[in-house]
Amino acid sequence: AGAIAVELPGGQAVAVQMALALPYEPALDDTLLVIGRDDAYYAIGVLHGRGRSVLSLQGDVALHAREGALSLCGDKGVEIRGPELEVQAGKIRMVADAVVQKFASVYQRVSALLSVQASESHTVVEKTSFTKAKNATILTEETVTVNGKQILLG
Repeated sequence: AGAIAVELPGGQAVAVQMALALPYEPALDDTLLVIGRDDAYYAIGVLHGRGRSVLSLQGDVALHAREGALSLCGDKGVEIRGPELEVQAGKIRMVADAVVQKFASVYQRVSALLSVQASESHTVVEKTSFTKAKNATILTEETVTVNGKQILLG
C-alpha cells in the first residue's frame, strides 16, 4: 500500500506508511498514532477515526465461534450481499418493528402447520388467486362480503 500524507502536531506534513494489524483506510481528520525515525514514519494505531476497515481474503472463508455464539453488530446496520444466500438453522427467530420483503417469486413448503396471527390482513393479487384444500372454513363474528361480476358455487 502507498503512503498517506499526515500532519504532525508541529504542523510538519510527512509521508506515513500504514502499519496496523488490520487493513484501515484513514479518513480526513482521523487521529493516528505515528512513530518515526529520520524520514521513515509509520501509523501504528488509530486514536480517533472515521475511516474504513476492509478485510479482504482470497478463496473460501469460514468464521466459527467455537463453544460460543457469533454476533454481528453495526451501529448503522448490517448488510449481507452476494449472488446467493443460504441459511441453515434448527430455528429462526426474527423480531423487528417492520419487515419489507421484495421478491420476483416466493416458494414456501410447510410440512406441518402454517399459522399467521395478525390484527388485520390485506392481500392484493393482480391476476388470479387460487386456493386448494381438502376442507376450508371461513369464520367471522360479523359480516362476510363476496363481490364479483359472477359467483360460481359447486
